[in-house]
Amino acid sequence: MSKLPEEFADLERFSDWCLPTEEERYAKRLSSSMEQMQELYDAGMKRLEDIMVYVDARFPLSSMPADAKALVHLGQSIVMVSFPIEVWKQPRVLDSGAAYIQLIEEPVV
Repeated sequence: MSKLPEEFADLERFSDWCLPTEEERYAKRLSSSMEQMQELYDAGMKRLEDIMVYVDARFPLSSMPADAKALVHLGQSIVMVSFPIEVWKQPRVLDSGAAYIQLIEEPVV
């Protein structure tokens, strides 16, 4: 069964990145290899604008169907891997040690 809207079937292989909280997305990033993140980044950055247009044009944040919500979460994951891929060349923030940020409220759950 597909998690994403039909228009985004090409991204379905990344549906394990459709995680509803920042904490889950961060944990996924830390447990993923650079190769896995690179694959998500390469496929996802090509479609990121399409994701934003699709969701923004069709649904209010308060009443999105499950597949559109999953797509938003995938988009958030794509953005989350951008710094490790583009800047740090590793999953963790450079020189961050054991520090972390805890998000108190999610924008879309």
